[in-house]
Amino acid sequence: MSKIWFITGASRGFGRLWTEAALKRGDRVAATARDVTALEPLARRFGDAVLPLPLDVTDRKAVFDSVERAVERFGRLDVVVNNAGYGLFGMVEELTEAELRAQMETNFFGTVWVTQAVLPVLRAQRSGRIMQVTSEGGVRAYPGIGGYHASKWAVEGLSESLAQEVASFGVHVTAVEPGPYATDFGAGTSMRATDRHPDYAAVHEATAKEWILGDPKATADAILTIADAENPPRRILLGHTLPEVEDIYAERLRVWREWASVTEAAFGERIIPVTA
Repeated sequence: MSKIWFITGASRGFGRLWTEAALKRGDRVAATARDVTALEPLARRFGDAVLPLPLDVTDRKAVFDSVERAVERFGRLDVVVNNAGYGLFGMVEELTEAELRAQMETNFFGTVWVTQAVLPVLRAQRSGRIMQVTSEGGVRAYPGIGGYHASKWAVEGLSESLAQEVASFGVHVTAVEPGPYATDFGAGTSMRATDRHPDYAAVHEATAKEWILGDPKATADAILTIADAENPPRRILLGHTLPEVEDIYAERLRVWREWASVTEAAFGERIIPVTA
């Protein structure tokens, strides 16, 4: 049976590729974008199988209205992909309040609003899955992208709790963690940058690197596989990032163990609760 998708940020990048992949195999998609005209080619190509919806995910009411329209059109939702977001480049001290709040409004709160809007539908169905597109940047961090990392780590924590809360309803939650890909994230409209402070010039220079980028088209099969899996993973990395992430987690464990005596001493005396 074909699936019904709700995908945010469907006008370009991963969102566009995954929307096309679902449509090509006969699924139907409620595809959202800030600029809905970018979705017109999909509507011409796939007809009634796609529902283009204008949506700014920071507008909570608009999110709920879009989900309602999708359900009215297709009758249910099977796969929800929280993909809308952008990158913010800048050292922590360089971030303005407005820049940081805007980053969180889109990447974190936008994800929350979509999640809250679709959950009543998925709970009532006793089925469905939510894919939260975070990043390898949701489990690790580089200098100069602190605001972006903060938004993605927040989504990871939210999703970890969410997965446990909704499991009994037959709803699965997966944090999709792509590594570097040749999308427009690093150089296009999905990236913003702060004004640079001269004192951080040496840090910028020392941490600059050339990225080995994956082909974003190669992610489509992975997303379809997750959508179809009976027991999808709670987290999945995409791309050649696992070895580096394994090293990071190994180092965290090493330091926690090295400081274990301090950790245990901080507990103090055991307090036995008394039940009346």
